[in-house]
Amino acid sequence: MNRLLKSFMTISALSSLLIAPLVLSASQASAETKKGTDASYVGAGVAAGVTSGGQGINDDATFGGNVTGRVKLGTTPFSARGNVLWSDKTSAIIPELSVDVPIANRTNAYLTGGYSFVEKDGSPTPIGNKDSVVVGAGVESEVANNFLVYTNAKVGLGAYQNSDTPAVSINGGLGYRFK
Repeated sequence: MNRLLKSFMTISALSSLLIAPLVLSASQASAETKKGTDASYVGAGVAAGVTSGGQGINDDATFGGNVTGRVKLGTTPFSARGNVLWSDKTSAIIPELSVDVPIANRTNAYLTGGYSFVEKDGSPTPIGNKDSVVVGAGVESEVANNFLVYTNAKVGLGAYQNSDTPAVSINGGLGYRFK
């Protein structure tokens, strides 16, 4: 549990450094505009696993890519999200639900919960090498007409075979608004 807390704090600090410029520039926007974004979008970018399971075989920190989608659920503060994180060995499919919090003009922070399905158990992905419960936090911001940037940190609980070390992944990319 101590390692999980340290990992989450590290991820939070790194994510803050990545998203601070977005939040600061968005917070300078006019008070007449609405806060948050209701965009449904699909995006692609990078995924970096920052932890290792410690066993040395197929559980090293892995760099790869991500495809991410968000569908806003009506006027509620909830969204359905889907992610695919991949490495050169296999991929993990992660359906999630999120609670979205408007924090600035066209910008949301969000907390997610879901489950990671690793296509080939034992092969490394940025979020571990076996199926697991996943929690995360992130920020998304509309930066131009129909385009968003997103960044998030995900923690896979029990995501390594033969290890209780949580898997941590930092993800980011560019999305296109379809609704």
